[in-house]
Amino acid sequence: MTTAQYQEITDENGRVYRVGETPHDIMGRSRGWMVWLPWIAMMAVSVFEYGWGAVEGTLEEKYGWTLSDAFWLASIWAVFQAAVAFPAGRLREKNIVSARTAMLAGAVCSAIGYFTISHSGNLVLAFAGYSVLGGIGAGLVYATCVNMVGKWYPEKRGARTGFVNGGFAYGAVPFIYVFAAFLTPANYSVILDVMGVYMLIAVGICGFLFKDPPKSWWPADVDPLGWVRDRQSKTGGPAKNPPAVKQFSPLEAVRTGMLPLMWVCLVIIGGVSLFGINFQVPFAKVSHFGAFVAASSAGVLAIVNGTGRAVVGWASDKLGRRQTLTVVLVIAAVAQFGVLYAGNTHNLVLFMVFAFLTGFGGGAFYPLFAALVPDYFGENNNASNYGLVYSAKLVGGVGGGGLAAGVISVWGYTGAYLLAGCIALLSAVLTLFLRQPGRKRHQLAETELVARRPSASAGG
Repeated sequence: MTTAQYQEITDENGRVYRVGETPHDIMGRSRGWMVWLPWIAMMAVSVFEYGWGAVEGTLEEKYGWTLSDAFWLASIWAVFQAAVAFPAGRLREKNIVSARTAMLAGAVCSAIGYFTISHSGNLVLAFAGYSVLGGIGAGLVYATCVNMVGKWYPEKRGARTGFVNGGFAYGAVPFIYVFAAFLTPANYSVILDVMGVYMLIAVGICGFLFKDPPKSWWPADVDPLGWVRDRQSKTGGPAKNPPAVKQFSPLEAVRTGMLPLMWVCLVIIGGVSLFGINFQVPFAKVSHFGAFVAASSAGVLAIVNGTGRAVVGWASDKLGRRQTLTVVLVIAAVAQFGVLYAGNTHNLVLFMVFAFLTGFGGGAFYPLFAALVPDYFGENNNASNYGLVYSAKLVGGVGGGGLAAGVISVWGYTGAYLLAGCIALLSAVLTLFLRQPGRKRHQLAETELVARRPSASAGG
């Protein structure tokens, strides 16, 4: 690492861009590391959310838990996984906790989560170890990884955020098949212990190499003015996904009305997504498709869920973040009705097709929200702002797990899937009202930048 000259450029809205430093100047290696390392760490903890449907049956048999017990464990896990994002983000932005520290803590807590259910059938301990500590650990990893890649790629946020976010889904695929094929009450402890060690090592090594860029950092080889102007000329109109007009604090972001609207949308679609993840395997079994088909449908869901995140991230860079988000949520809604029809008619081909669409629509919205937040509110407070939006999973997690199990017990799978499809459509409609704060609907703010003098420290 070297000390590099930089300058701060300010536009007419007061937004500051810190330019001149390369990733090698800041951390001694290319910023590509801050894509691959978060991706690996996200894959390591993905088994919490996407592998639970394949694990819970064995634990029910071994410990005598009910279906409701198992999915309340998943629901409380989702609550703590989402809840930790905002406080962890604030601590990072205040330089109280580094990205490295957050990741190492996440590695330890995630491992404890699996060690707990591996060695005890006590529900109180399971909630404390798996749901609370495991949720906090996975949440620290998730929030740190998503924010990290967004900070290092302010001009290429969509595709790379989607790629990293995708690891949180398809990273679980090998383990879904391992759990479905080999996990039994006789060997579950060994397999789950191996999972805990795997998360501890993989996340710990990746996290040790994490480093944030300076606030307001912009790549030295990318001119912010030219970047916006280039996209405007290619579209013949307003540039797609222009930078935020300023760096919004969390309170300022809330006051715009756009952050609360994102939160409501994510509450709804997040619950639908978790419902699909948690109950597709049980519904497949009830529909008499067999254990292998049930596991395969979960594998398809996880693979498409992950790869779809990368695809829509890239598409949103080209087509616009909000427009892509609306399309994804409509697909998610249609998929709920499709899975229900295919299951009730015992149509295996259609079931796998709609499992594919459920996977795509049920995960692709996460990187879009992750990229939309800094697009609207800036990068400097993104850990906090996105933490607020992502906290919607607190509510959605309960709805898609424990409450959904209750709905199924009363209305059956038919009522649950119909409800999921309808509220997913509502989420899609609400996204039509999202607008970037500070910009008129069809007009870019002036892009003339005025360079300030280099800062007094000028050496970084």
